[in-house]
This record gives sequence, C-alpha cells and structure tokens, in this order.
Amino acid sequence: MVHVLSGRTLLRPADPERSRAFYGGQLGLDVYREFGTGPERGTVYFLGGGFLEVAGRSETPPSPALKLWLQVADITAAHEELTAAGVEVVREPVREPWGLIEMWITDPDGTEIVIVEIPADHPLRHRP
Repeated sequence: MVHVLSGRTLLRPADPERSRAFYGGQLGLDVYREFGTGPERGTVYFLGGGFLEVAGRSETPPSPALKLWLQVADITAAHEELTAAGVEVVREPVREPWGLIEMWITDPDGTEIVIVEIPADHPLRHRP
C-alpha cells in the first residue's frame, strides 16, 4: 500500500507571473516554498491540508474537468476580501440544496475555483 505523506495540485499556467499575482496577491495564499529562477520558477502555496504548485508554463488551456475546492471559515468575509482585491466573482455565495455555501471564481487561465463555507449545522461537521 502506498503511504502518502503529503500531496499537491500542480498547475502549469499560460503566464506564470500572472498566476503568481493571482494566487499570491489577489487570493493571498501563503507561500510554502519557491524554487528555480526566472519567469517559470516554481511557487508552492499552502492550501490548508494540501499544497498548490504553480510552476512551468503550458500552451494548452487547463482541462475544464480540473476544479479547485477551497474551504474558508467565513464566506462573506472571503467574498469581501476577494472583490476588494479585484477578483471577479463568477457566482455569488449561495447556500446549495446540499447545505454548503459556495461561491465561484476563476484563475487567470480559467480554472474554476469553488470557495466553500461549511455551516456549523452541516453534517460534514457532525457525525451522529
């Protein structure tokens, strides 16, 4: 059996500097580590229990099947912070029929990012 110690999502953006400005500047993700030099250097950001690595370059658009799911404690505060930072909100925060509160944004290459708040009364927080 594979014993996984950690994991990360790898993004190969069309414009690495633009993506670093988005993830580090506009989203405000903290940097875990950086490596290499020049415009295609790598930056790894903390994602709570995981990591997001933005490195290299791709001429191919991202797959529409790739989505990032980021949980926040307060979606209203996140909405305010993101709009103040110039992030376009594709879909305003909405409480879904399954009980989660979701807001949608995209990164500069069009990768969809769902920002999620799990309400205190949601079953994901409590096991009977």
